[in-house]
Amino acid sequence: MLVIGLTGGIASGKSTVSKRLHDEYNITIIDADKIAREIVQPGLPAYNKIVKYFGNKVNNLVLPDRSLNRPALGAYVFQNKDELKVLNKITHGQVRKEMIWLLFRSWFRMEAMVVLDVPLLFEAGLDLICGTTLCVFCDPKLQLERLMSRNPELSRTECEKRIANQMPTEEKIARSDYSLSNDSTVEALYEEISQVISRVRPTKLTTILQYFPPIGALFALKIVVQRWWEQRSNSSTSKDKQS
Repeated sequence: MLVIGLTGGIASGKSTVSKRLHDEYNITIIDADKIAREIVQPGLPAYNKIVKYFGNKVNNLVLPDRSLNRPALGAYVFQNKDELKVLNKITHGQVRKEMIWLLFRSWFRMEAMVVLDVPLLFEAGLDLICGTTLCVFCDPKLQLERLMSRNPELSRTECEKRIANQMPTEEKIARSDYSLSNDSTVEALYEEISQVISRVRPTKLTTILQYFPPIGALFALKIVVQRWWEQRSNSSTSKDKQS
């Protein structure tokens, strides 16, 4: 089973790509953002931890229906990187567990491909388990315009901070196997997606072989070692540039 890691900056068009992969190519999508919303439902462990830690810091954190006031929480943590790290620490572990379970479920169904739709793919180290990685990007000015249009409740400054709090787009592109430009029309983006899928789609024989435990284990080990080496090389390159 080919695991495709899909990432991209906020408001870059990642959801459009994800929907296309599901609707046109019938690929299962494991959406990290969706899981993140599900694990903070009232009464669940992550919800309780968030309320306990942020309850006295975020005004009106808990709404009348007991759900979290996500816009208020987001506005608060994106003003403070340390608080954002606390929130990520509370949620990321449980999101990762659910994603791994869904991957196993797809594997048991003998699916040829599955997509991990993760904004923080590289930051969370989840690229280690991906056979290939895709990054959706667009012009920074266009990205800001789209974010402001999508989230009118956010000021321009708040939108700029949310973009700045993510890994730079240039770094995501450099670390990805394929990049998809979303500066033009939806049709142009769809064509780029088609070209990538035609390149990475595993043959039926490859898919069948990967479901034999010894061969599948070798495929998985090859991917992890390759990704680990790429991470190490990227880290060394970054240190050299800094020095």
